Amino acid sequence: MTSSDAREVKIRPATATDADAVWSILEPIVRAGETYALPRDLARADVLAWWHAPGTEVFVAEEGGAVLGTYFIRPNQLGPGSHVANCGYATAQASTGRGIARAMCAHSLEHGRGRGYRAMQFNFVISTNVPAVHLWTSMGFETLCRLPGAFQHPALGFVDALVMFRTLS
Repeated sequence: MTSSDAREVKIRPATATDADAVWSILEPIVRAGETYALPRDLARADVLAWWHAPGTEVFVAEEGGAVLGTYFIRPNQLGPGSHVANCGYATAQASTGRGIARAMCAHSLEHGRGRGYRAMQFNFVISTNVPAVHLWTSMGFETLCRLPGAFQHPALGFVDALVMFRTLS
């Protein structure tokens, strides 16, 4: 994504009218079963309820009125752990490789700082999701640990999951 492309992408809070667009992005990701630890046959209502769980802020990235990606941000834990954010990101298949996920991550880091989060943690990054691991590393996240065989990939069998972390101060 060039800097001019970055200016064309608007990231805004999701509204109820975005449900179909958000589902159109999440459904192929959930059905593929390669990046989120969700049942591949999970119903639309259940996927959207998970994405919009209580205490979660959901955003969409759009260009020319078309939703190209979505992300959520929420406390990673309750109470004394609530100063650490957790996020999930999803990009429309037709928009991968255009910098949408990078723009959403940058937005989430800034938004998280503004919300008073002191750090951000990704609890379960699938090690075989090489583009995501590369992106999160380039955005300043460190891999704190590797969870051996923690994810059952539909094609590759048991693969590792990573816990990734970065401070926001």
